[in-house]
Amino acid sequence: QVQLVESGGGLVQAGGSLRLSCAASGRTFSSYAMAWFRQAPGKDHEFVAAISRSGGGIYYADSVKGRFTASRDNAKNTVYLQMNSLKPEDTAVYYCAAGGFSEFTVALTTRSNKYAYWGQGTQVTVSS
Repeated sequence: QVQLVESGGGLVQAGGSLRLSCAASGRTFSSYAMAWFRQAPGKDHEFVAAISRSGGGIYYADSVKGRFTASRDNAKNTVYLQMNSLKPEDTAVYYCAAGGFSEFTVALTTRSNKYAYWGQGTQVTVSS
């Protein structure tokens, strides 16, 4: 089992930056692909980014490509989301998730229902 705790959210002006962190418990962190999702009020979970177990494979949603960067440090059991050039439409609760996938593909890793473990979320608010 994996427990996930996000941090780093906050209030930022449009054009600003934030870095989210997700710390995982347990010794099997490197066995899981990790992802970031977000949920705005009244909307479903939206895929943001997924990163493979080694960190060598990364997928991004088109809406964040070129602005957000996902990374992980398996020695620290932590995954990160660097968010630059933030826009008001990026406002949401951001969640990290862990999933055990037989293969790292877009079809699998962009779907929220494929992830077994979730953090509690961290609020990101971007003002215009």
